[in-house]
Amino acid sequence: METTKSDMTLGALFRNRVIQTILLSTFFLQIGIWVRNYSILLFVVEKTNENAVAVSLISVAEFAPIFLFSFIGGTFADRWRPKRTMIWCDFLSAISIFVVLLALVFGSWKAIFFATLVSSILSQFSQPSGMKLFKLHVREELIQMGMSIYQTLFALFMILGPVIGTFVYQRYGIDAAIAIMGVAFLLSAGILFLLPADYEVEEKAEKTTITQEMKAGFSYVLNSRPLTMLGGCFAAAGLALGLTQPLAVFLVTEKLGLPKEQLQWLMAAFGAGMILGGGLTVGLAKKTPPQILLALGMAINAIVFMMLGFSEVFWLTLTVQFIAGLFMPCIHIGINTMILKNTEADFIGRVNGILNPMFMGTMVITMTASGWLKEKFSLVAMYETTALLFIIGVLFLVPLFKGAAVLKKSEEV
Repeated sequence: METTKSDMTLGALFRNRVIQTILLSTFFLQIGIWVRNYSILLFVVEKTNENAVAVSLISVAEFAPIFLFSFIGGTFADRWRPKRTMIWCDFLSAISIFVVLLALVFGSWKAIFFATLVSSILSQFSQPSGMKLFKLHVREELIQMGMSIYQTLFALFMILGPVIGTFVYQRYGIDAAIAIMGVAFLLSAGILFLLPADYEVEEKAEKTTITQEMKAGFSYVLNSRPLTMLGGCFAAAGLALGLTQPLAVFLVTEKLGLPKEQLQWLMAAFGAGMILGGGLTVGLAKKTPPQILLALGMAINAIVFMMLGFSEVFWLTLTVQFIAGLFMPCIHIGINTMILKNTEADFIGRVNGILNPMFMGTMVITMTASGWLKEKFSLVAMYETTALLFIIGVLFLVPLFKGAAVLKKSEEV
């Protein structure tokens, strides 16, 4: 009986037109993003002779706009029609990519940072629009499972992405890689035309001013205990990941003494763990509140980063990366489910726009300093500090555990 019900639920999810379209669009988007990430990383490492500061600036170009434009983008995403917003964002990303390709042809290699910068800015308008469509068109009982499938697609590209990105750059060079990015963004934009028509009622947002909507967004988050605690958790996690996010390539070259291209296998192990973890988390999520899932994922990450800092053996680092991937869906599904279940559709963009800067802003702070800190301290110190910050993030979620237990008990009654 359970199996039949589960099969019916899964079938209903895949028959959802929005889910079908977003997954297919995300497929092409991920191809472009991973080719971009690895081609640009290897290109800059090669051009600057493995300069740590230059490598960290790639990540700054990717994440700084998230801090600067997230709330603005989220506010406009609540006002604008989500389908139209997503299509324009992907189309403009493609145009910017081709502009960078022209700059590279004429010899300005530093223009490569522009490709990451522009697509990151536009994603601040597109991403909350996608979340809004999810909230509007997917039944609440399917949200958790839908998020799991969505994250499994990301996990698949954690395996394929680094391999594809490295292969394209090494075989065809940076010009071909840039061209592939642009085509991938165009395909994503074209697929989004298959989304259902936007609701006319969304035009009502034009009756209020941007300033009024921004103030309403802040009030909404401050009056929600789960969202405010999630903000504190985001800030701690951002500080943690910013310290080490740009330094993964040095973990391979310095700690393990391997060529920089071997980073793709660590990412593949992480992605394999995510695929398996995504399936396991679906069953776990049915009986576990999202805040518990999030805390579990962050606690495991604390242990993982501690071990990564000390490991000098390839197979051990590979195993730890797999374990990190195994529990990463707990974090992603926990975060997205908490936001969707605790936020009305009209506030999805602004809530994302407030919480994301809490994460990205703190990440950019430590990310900007990570290259300098790496030269002053050891990689071990950086990774152990990251582990400590993850533990602090878990502490922000503790006040929500009691509420989750009470809610679960009331549902059982």
